[in-house]
Amino acid sequence: MRTIWMMLRASVVLMALILLYQLAVLGIAQAAMPDKANGSLIYNESHEVVGSRLIGQSFTDPSFFHGRVSSIEYDAGASGTPNYAPSNPDLLQRLADTAEAWKRENPNVPVNELPIDLITNSGSGLDPEISPDAARVQIPRVSEATGISAEELERMIRDHTRGRDLGFLGEPGVNVLQLNIEVQQRTAQ
Repeated sequence: MRTIWMMLRASVVLMALILLYQLAVLGIAQAAMPDKANGSLIYNESHEVVGSRLIGQSFTDPSFFHGRVSSIEYDAGASGTPNYAPSNPDLLQRLADTAEAWKRENPNVPVNELPIDLITNSGSGLDPEISPDAARVQIPRVSEATGISAEELERMIRDHTRGRDLGFLGEPGVNVLQLNIEVQQRTAQ
Protein backbone atom coordinates (compact mmCIF):
# COMPACT_ATOMS: atom_id res chain seq x y z
CA MET A 1 0.00 0.00 0.00
CA ARG A 2 2.86 2.35 0.82
CA THR A 3 4.37 1.83 -2.63
CA ILE A 4 1.07 2.67 -4.32
CA TRP A 5 0.75 5.84 -2.22
CA MET A 6 4.30 6.92 -3.19
CA MET A 7 3.57 6.27 -6.87
CA LEU A 8 0.37 8.34 -6.70
CA ARG A 9 2.19 11.25 -5.02
CA ALA A 10 4.98 11.08 -7.58
CA SER A 11 2.41 11.07 -10.41
CA VAL A 12 0.61 14.11 -8.98
CA VAL A 13 3.90 16.00 -8.56
CA LEU A 14 4.98 15.08 -12.10
CA MET A 15 1.63 16.19 -13.58
CA ALA A 16 1.85 19.48 -11.66
CA LEU A 17 5.38 20.09 -12.97
CA ILE A 18 4.27 19.32 -16.53
CA LEU A 19 1.33 21.72 -16.19
CA LEU A 20 3.57 24.47 -14.78
CA TYR A 21 6.05 23.96 -17.62
CA GLN A 22 3.31 24.21 -20.25
CA LEU A 23 1.88 27.36 -18.65
CA ALA A 24 5.35 28.92 -18.50
CA VAL A 25 6.03 28.17 -22.18
CA LEU A 26 2.58 29.50 -23.14
CA GLY A 27 3.13 32.69 -21.11
CA ILE A 28 6.57 33.31 -22.59
CA ALA A 29 5.28 32.70 -26.14
CA GLN A 30 2.31 35.02 -25.62
CA ALA A 31 4.59 37.75 -24.24
CA ALA A 32 7.46 37.38 -26.72
CA MET A 33 5.63 36.57 -29.97
CA PRO A 34 1.84 36.65 -29.62
CA ASP A 35 1.17 36.57 -33.38
CA LYS A 36 3.08 33.32 -33.86
CA ALA A 37 1.78 31.83 -30.60
CA ASN A 38 -1.77 32.37 -31.84
CA GLY A 39 -1.26 30.74 -35.26
CA SER A 40 -0.13 33.69 -37.43
CA LEU A 41 -3.74 34.41 -38.31
CA ILE A 42 -4.76 36.83 -41.06
CA TYR A 43 -7.86 38.98 -40.56
CA ASN A 44 -10.00 40.89 -43.06
CA GLU A 45 -11.30 44.44 -42.61
CA SER A 46 -14.21 43.09 -40.51
CA HIS A 47 -11.69 41.46 -38.15
CA GLU A 48 -12.75 37.96 -39.21
CA VAL A 49 -10.12 35.25 -39.60
CA VAL A 50 -9.56 34.41 -43.27
CA GLY A 51 -6.61 32.08 -42.81
CA SER A 52 -3.11 31.67 -41.50
CA ARG A 53 0.20 32.74 -43.02
CA LEU A 54 1.43 29.22 -42.22
CA ILE A 55 -1.25 27.05 -43.90
CA GLY A 56 -1.98 27.13 -47.62
CA GLN A 57 -5.48 27.31 -49.07
CA SER A 58 -6.97 26.13 -52.33
CA PHE A 59 -7.71 28.87 -54.88
CA THR A 60 -9.37 27.85 -58.12
CA ASP A 61 -11.00 31.11 -59.23
CA PRO A 62 -9.10 32.49 -62.27
CA SER A 63 -9.00 35.95 -60.68
CA PHE A 64 -6.74 34.68 -57.89
CA PHE A 65 -3.20 33.36 -57.82
CA HIS A 66 -3.08 29.59 -57.32
CA GLY A 67 -0.80 27.84 -54.84
CA ARG A 68 0.98 24.53 -54.96
CA VAL A 69 -0.78 21.25 -55.62
CA SER A 70 -1.96 19.62 -52.38
CA SER A 71 -2.81 15.93 -52.43
CA ILE A 72 -4.50 16.41 -49.03
CA GLU A 73 -6.58 19.43 -50.17
CA TYR A 74 -4.85 21.65 -47.58
CA ASP A 75 -6.36 19.69 -44.68
CA ALA A 76 -4.18 20.72 -41.73
CA GLY A 77 -5.37 17.68 -39.78
CA ALA A 78 -3.85 15.35 -42.37
CA SER A 79 -0.45 16.88 -43.04
CA GLY A 80 1.68 14.87 -45.42
CA THR A 81 1.75 13.75 -48.98
CA PRO A 82 2.20 10.46 -50.83
CA ASN A 83 5.85 9.65 -51.23
CA TYR A 84 5.72 8.48 -54.84
CA ALA A 85 8.79 7.55 -56.83
CA PRO A 86 9.31 9.57 -60.04
CA SER A 87 8.26 6.50 -62.04
CA ASN A 88 5.01 5.92 -60.12
CA PRO A 89 2.03 5.85 -62.54
CA ASP A 90 -0.21 7.76 -60.09
CA LEU A 91 2.35 10.57 -59.84
CA LEU A 92 2.84 10.68 -63.60
CA GLN A 93 -0.94 10.87 -64.13
CA ARG A 94 -1.32 13.66 -61.55
CA LEU A 95 1.48 15.63 -63.21
CA ALA A 96 -0.15 15.16 -66.63
CA ASP A 97 -3.55 16.23 -65.24
CA THR A 98 -2.00 19.30 -63.60
CA ALA A 99 -0.25 20.27 -66.85
CA GLU A 100 -3.54 19.90 -68.79
CA ALA A 101 -5.38 22.06 -66.25
CA TRP A 102 -2.60 24.64 -66.55
CA LYS A 103 -3.02 24.75 -70.35
CA ARG A 104 -6.78 25.28 -70.03
CA GLU A 105 -6.52 27.98 -67.34
CA ASN A 106 -3.40 29.76 -68.63
CA PRO A 107 -3.38 29.54 -72.44
CA ASN A 108 -0.93 32.49 -72.68
CA VAL A 109 1.84 30.67 -70.81
CA PRO A 110 3.32 27.46 -72.30
CA VAL A 111 3.73 24.46 -70.00
CA ASN A 112 7.50 24.47 -70.58
CA GLU A 113 7.63 27.85 -68.78
CA LEU A 114 5.73 26.50 -65.77
CA PRO A 115 7.80 26.61 -62.56
CA ILE A 116 8.09 23.16 -60.98
CA ASP A 117 6.51 24.25 -57.70
CA LEU A 118 3.14 24.72 -59.44
CA ILE A 119 2.91 21.05 -60.40
CA THR A 120 4.63 19.37 -57.45
CA ASN A 121 3.47 18.87 -53.86
CA SER A 122 5.31 20.20 -50.88
CA GLY A 123 6.30 17.67 -48.21
CA SER A 124 3.43 18.66 -45.94
CA GLY A 125 0.80 19.42 -48.58
CA LEU A 126 0.15 22.67 -46.67
CA ASP A 127 2.73 25.03 -48.18
CA PRO A 128 1.33 28.60 -48.14
CA GLU A 129 3.99 29.96 -50.50
CA ILE A 130 5.02 29.69 -54.11
CA SER A 131 8.17 30.98 -55.78
CA PRO A 132 8.12 34.50 -57.22
CA ASP A 133 8.44 32.92 -60.69
CA ALA A 134 5.36 30.77 -60.01
CA ALA A 135 3.42 33.92 -59.15
CA ARG A 136 4.71 35.83 -62.19
CA VAL A 137 3.61 33.20 -64.73
CA GLN A 138 0.04 33.61 -63.43
CA ILE A 139 -0.03 37.36 -64.10
CA PRO A 140 -1.66 37.11 -67.58
CA ARG A 141 -4.60 35.07 -66.26
CA VAL A 142 -5.13 37.18 -63.12
CA SER A 143 -4.78 40.43 -65.07
CA GLU A 144 -7.33 39.32 -67.65
CA ALA A 145 -9.79 38.14 -64.97
CA THR A 146 -9.47 41.19 -62.70
CA GLY A 147 -8.54 44.05 -65.00
CA ILE A 148 -5.51 44.83 -62.82
CA SER A 149 -2.53 45.74 -64.99
CA ALA A 150 0.39 43.35 -65.30
CA GLU A 151 2.69 46.06 -63.90
CA GLU A 152 0.50 46.46 -60.81
CA LEU A 153 0.37 42.68 -60.26
CA GLU A 154 4.17 42.53 -60.59
CA ARG A 155 4.46 45.23 -57.91
CA MET A 156 2.08 43.29 -55.65
CA ILE A 157 4.17 40.13 -56.08
CA ARG A 158 7.34 42.06 -55.19
CA ASP A 159 5.64 43.52 -52.11
CA HIS A 160 4.58 40.04 -50.93
CA THR A 161 7.88 38.28 -51.64
CA ARG A 162 9.67 37.05 -48.53
CA GLY A 163 13.44 36.87 -48.88
CA ARG A 164 15.77 34.11 -47.79
CA ASP A 165 15.92 33.46 -44.04
CA LEU A 166 18.97 35.19 -42.55
CA GLY A 167 19.75 36.34 -46.09
CA PHE A 168 21.07 32.97 -47.29
CA LEU A 169 18.84 30.10 -46.11
CA GLY A 170 16.00 28.73 -48.21
CA GLU A 171 14.38 30.28 -51.22
CA PRO A 172 12.31 33.45 -51.64
CA GLY A 173 8.57 32.85 -51.42
CA VAL A 174 5.27 34.62 -52.05
CA ASN A 175 2.43 33.97 -49.58
CA VAL A 176 -0.52 33.17 -51.86
CA LEU A 177 -3.23 34.08 -49.34
CA GLN A 178 -1.76 37.49 -48.56
CA LEU A 179 -1.27 38.22 -52.27
CA ASN A 180 -4.85 37.19 -53.04
CA ILE A 181 -6.20 39.36 -50.24
CA GLU A 182 -4.56 42.36 -51.89
CA VAL A 183 -5.96 41.30 -55.29
CA GLN A 184 -9.43 41.07 -53.74
CA GLN A 185 -9.08 44.47 -52.05
CA ARG A 186 -7.89 46.00 -55.30
CA THR A 187 -10.79 44.60 -57.32
CA ALA A 188 -13.32 45.73 -54.68
CA GLN A 189 -12.31 49.40 -55.20
